[in-house]
Amino acid sequence: MEIAVRLTTAPKAKPDGTKLGFGQVFTDHMFMMDYNPEQGWHNPCIVPYGPLELDPATAVFHYAQAVFEGMKAFRAVDGRVLLFRPWLNLERLNRSNERMCIPKVDPEFVLKAMKQLVDVERDWVPSAPGTSLYIRPFIFATDTILGVHPARTYKFLIILSPVGSYYPQGINPVSIYVEPEYVRAVRGGTGEAKAAGNYASGLKAQRAAQAGGHAQVLWLDALERRYVEEVGAMNVFFHFGDEVATPELSGSILPGITRRSVLELLQSWGVRVTERKITINEVFHAHSEGTLKEAFGTGTAAVISPIGQLAWGDRAITINANEIGELSRKLYDTLTGIQTGRLTDEFGWTEEV
Repeated sequence: MEIAVRLTTAPKAKPDGTKLGFGQVFTDHMFMMDYNPEQGWHNPCIVPYGPLELDPATAVFHYAQAVFEGMKAFRAVDGRVLLFRPWLNLERLNRSNERMCIPKVDPEFVLKAMKQLVDVERDWVPSAPGTSLYIRPFIFATDTILGVHPARTYKFLIILSPVGSYYPQGINPVSIYVEPEYVRAVRGGTGEAKAAGNYASGLKAQRAAQAGGHAQVLWLDALERRYVEEVGAMNVFFHFGDEVATPELSGSILPGITRRSVLELLQSWGVRVTERKITINEVFHAHSEGTLKEAFGTGTAAVISPIGQLAWGDRAITINANEIGELSRKLYDTLTGIQTGRLTDEFGWTEEV
């Protein structure tokens, strides 16, 4: 398919690259295409960024049949623009589509469209340390009929946002609240899909966490409230003694691209790394025994986010003196170094726009 391009006649002023928040400013253009059973995915175009006109009966408003992805484009030290492992995001997008009964997209075509959109917006890719151009592909149901069934028509969009650190603390350690009552997902549900509704269901716990001065929620399993699953916007790792452990993918945990990259990096460094069940009691016991060296989250938005404090019920612990650990720092420096071309990409993870 050829991608039609209509450029804006009123480009926006670009923000100060040293004062970027996260997801607050959007570029001049977006990508769109539509789906119906007769034509499949069709009508791909790059158009000026702007509002969508949708009927009040549009299915996504009522039944939340929607998925999304999150990825980034980075300004390399030599001026190139690099994507980080985009194929894995597109594979995960199609797994989410399958779970949510949304027609799959052609990853090769979507990557072509994404590159073309980023190329159009090349001047929006910031270059200040810790910044990037966040890429948000998403798909939602557009049928205008009330009824609980998979929609027949869909819209796919990609929007772009120049961003700084996801957390105001940046790479500094954050405080995490262990949620005792509410749950994010259960095996057999939609936890391993990047479905929009997964995030809405976590808002109540997130609000309680923030009211207590915490940055995020750490979810426990839905059945026993014993096993660590993931943080609201990240997968999670714990450094116990000579082992680095992360919860195994059980069907209720999102398979993160940064999580996978961290596992592969640690293995390449000869670090003992495991994917297994981890109880919250084990974490607190390891802290009391002095064997919990570090804890950190991993995700596209934050890359690596050290956990400095963990609050569970009436207990709270401080990890590594609330400072970034040696391993967290090495992982962050290595990943961001590869993403921005400061380090040699020995894994073939980056792709130039």
